[in-house]
Amino acid sequence: MLSYICLNWVLLVLFTGSTVSELAVIGEVGQDITVPCHYSVRNRNDITSMCWGRDWCPSSKCSRPIIWTDGWRVTEQHSSRYQLKGELWRGDVSLTIVDAKEADSGIYCCRVELPGWFNDQLINHKVVIRKARITTASPHTYTSEQTS
Repeated sequence: MLSYICLNWVLLVLFTGSTVSELAVIGEVGQDITVPCHYSVRNRNDITSMCWGRDWCPSSKCSRPIIWTDGWRVTEQHSSRYQLKGELWRGDVSLTIVDAKEADSGIYCCRVELPGWFNDQLINHKVVIRKARITTASPHTYTSEQTS
């Protein structure tokens, strides 16, 4: 009987873990790129810590962390190019990449740490930074007629 309960608990944990979604964000080199991430805040008690990492969301914390917040302020920041410009206390933890570079392309994980086992909100974002298109006007040739 005990082994049956343990097996059911293990299966429950494996199949009801955090929901992970994936979104794509496309930008150009030199632009500020905002990668969205929000969570629901109904009152002060809902405000929680979160992190952004480079790579897929792992089973806990963030892989290759780039920025952390305690819910009220940024507590750790890998580079000043990574910023949280939203109202953290309202659940806007969108990541802004300042002066994006092609090397910023890749997978980013937004992990909002929610109370309870396997409750964290996980969002993987595929960020694609393309070279800016250079447009040039076609050259105009002006000719003048000379008479003698």
